[in-house]
Amino acid sequence: MRNDVYDYPLAGQVSQNIVLQKTYRLLGLSFIPAIAGAFASSALNLNLYAMFGARWMGFVAVLAFFYGMIFLIEKNRYSNTGVVLLMIFTFGMGVLISPLLQYALAIRNGTQIVGVAAAMTAGVFFTMAAMARRTTMNMNSLGRFLAIGGVVLMIAVVANFILQIPALSLAISGAFVVFSSLVIMWQVRTVIDGGEDSHISAALTIFISIYNIFSSLLRILLAFTSDD
Repeated sequence: MRNDVYDYPLAGQVSQNIVLQKTYRLLGLSFIPAIAGAFASSALNLNLYAMFGARWMGFVAVLAFFYGMIFLIEKNRYSNTGVVLLMIFTFGMGVLISPLLQYALAIRNGTQIVGVAAAMTAGVFFTMAAMARRTTMNMNSLGRFLAIGGVVLMIAVVANFILQIPALSLAISGAFVVFSSLVIMWQVRTVIDGGEDSHISAALTIFISIYNIFSSLLRILLAFTSDD
């Protein structure tokens, strides 16, 4: 019994345009469970960090969910199981961002702030996706740079979790916006060049990038507009 999303006799036989189209369709679909997760968490007043009591326990649990799901999705990147796992992952990410959204919507002009962050995120996505079609940048070099940048950012996130320095938190948010924007361009271009033949993997990478851009922009806007 087959559950393949599509056949891959030879990677070179897969149309890059078809992979890119499927990536965008799956990406759009992935935001439905993300929104559902955010609404469900808000309705149940659920905060995963608070559920574990100690901050470290919540932090470790979130990292375990994040990287564990990425591993499972990549392991099933050519099957319908990967699609189901991606939907579960995006639902969970919606739950994780819910406390930030609740905080933003509770303050004065919070709705406008969330709307501006969403519009800016959409603008970044469409800009980087368009640039990916025209760039002459070496994607292998960019990929290596992003791999190193991702490690540096994770170290910074852990350090800030310990130190809790507001200025460092803002700097990390700004870095995530730049980093994730470049990841979108790199991933779209990699699909166009035939370096990625799984729309599941591509959609996962772009979803995480959009998620990081939105949450980072929202934190920056809240830092500069909140009266607290």
